[in-house]
Amino acid sequence: MSKLKLLFASSATFAASLWMWGASSQVDWLTLATDVPFEEWQAVMHAPEGRVDRQVKVVDIGNSHVAVGVLFRDPIVANDEPVRGIVHTRVSEVYYITSGSGVLVTGGTMLGRNDIPANSDIVTELVGESFSTAVARGDGQVRRVSAGDIIVIPAGVFHGWHEVESRVEMVSIRPDPEKVLPAGYVNPYAN
Repeated sequence: MSKLKLLFASSATFAASLWMWGASSQVDWLTLATDVPFEEWQAVMHAPEGRVDRQVKVVDIGNSHVAVGVLFRDPIVANDEPVRGIVHTRVSEVYYITSGSGVLVTGGTMLGRNDIPANSDIVTELVGESFSTAVARGDGQVRRVSAGDIIVIPAGVFHGWHEVESRVEMVSIRPDPEKVLPAGYVNPYAN
């Protein structure tokens, strides 16, 4: 075998060994699952503070973080004004609608941008770097959602409510591959 082939084979073997060691050592410390019992996320959802978006827990899963949050939207009467909403630039969301119904808008042509301050708990605790904006009525993907529906909102996609007939409550799973959310966070009401 030529020296170049031998060097290449040795380097490849060494790199594969490092990768295997790194993968196995990462798995070794991930030996427990994290529970978010119904009672915990309901306690956070109905906490007396009244916030519409609340983080329940943020978990380090090795190569990423994942957060579980709860949100609600009170009734909104449809009108011709632009739909107000938000964009999270680095964290995606998966909404699971647990109760209520409404018209959710995602995507569309954004009308301006208002960055949310970096020291806001929206950025530091809930969903990372974000900005508020609006889209014209009828623009974007407009759909009626209700209890049982699941919506996947990738990072960078506008989302807001055109109309809410009855209070919408939802659980939000937030994949955080860049680990911008604080691992180990537990909402004080989740006890």
